[in-house]
Amino acid sequence: MEWVDGLKLIGILFNSFGYNFGIYEGNPVTFNTIKQLFYGLYLTNSFGYRLSKVNDPMDIKRLRLAYSEAQLDALHISVKVENPEKLPQEGQYLLVANHRSIIDPPLIEIALKDTKIFGPWISKKELYNSFFFGLFVRNAGSILLDREKSQMSGFFAEIKEAVKRGESIFIFPEGTRNKTDKALTTFKEGSRIIALKNRLPILPVYIKTNADKALKNALNDSKLAQDVTVVIGDVIDYKEKTSLEITYRKMFDLEEESNPS
Repeated sequence: MEWVDGLKLIGILFNSFGYNFGIYEGNPVTFNTIKQLFYGLYLTNSFGYRLSKVNDPMDIKRLRLAYSEAQLDALHISVKVENPEKLPQEGQYLLVANHRSIIDPPLIEIALKDTKIFGPWISKKELYNSFFFGLFVRNAGSILLDREKSQMSGFFAEIKEAVKRGESIFIFPEGTRNKTDKALTTFKEGSRIIALKNRLPILPVYIKTNADKALKNALNDSKLAQDVTVVIGDVIDYKEKTSLEITYRKMFDLEEESNPS
C-alpha cells in the first residue's frame, strides 16, 4: 500500500511538473527519472529565487541562460544551431517557435546565448501557479496570458511596456504544447496582433528535433547524449500580409494544413 501511495505521489508531482509519464498505465518510473524530477525542482526554485534579486535585463538573461545550461547538461542534451548566420546579434523582435516540450524555452535560450536578444516569455496562467515552475516563471521575465479573462488590455499593456524598455517578446504561437504526430499545429491569431501593435519584426525559430522524445530518452537513459537542432529562419516584416502560420510552414518546409488560421 505504501508503494502504491508513493507512486501516486510521484504522479502528482509529475503532473505539477507539466508532464505525464504514464505511471498509471504501468510504465516504469526509473531512478533517473525521479532524480531528474527533483533536480529540476531544485534548479527552477533556486534560480527563481536568484532571479527575484536582480532587475537588470542582462542579469536576468545571464541567469536564464545559466539555468538552461544546467538543466540541459543534466539531461545530456546539446543544442545545435542551424543557419546561425541568420540570427541577429541584437535588436527587438517577436520571436516565434514551435512547441513540443517543456524544455523548449531552455533550448531557445541557449540558441540565443551569444546575442543581446532578450525579453519576456508569454506564459500561461498554469505555469505561474505551477509547483515546479511558478517561482522561476514569475521572476525570469514573463508576461501572464490568462485566456479566461474577458479583457486582454492588461496583457497587451505589459507587452507594450516591455517593448518600450527595448526588449523582445518570446511566444509559442501554437498556444500550447503540440502533442500530435504533426510537425506543427494551428497558430493562434495573437502572435500576429502583437507584432502589428508593437511594430516588431518576427524572428522565426524552429526546433527541428522532437524535443519531447529527446526528453523521454534522457529520462529513460541517464548516459545517453543527444543533440537537439534549432533552426533559425529569415526575419519576417511585421507588415507581411500572408498568414504567419503559412509563412512559417513554407520557411521550414513543414506539411500544409487544409485551413491554417
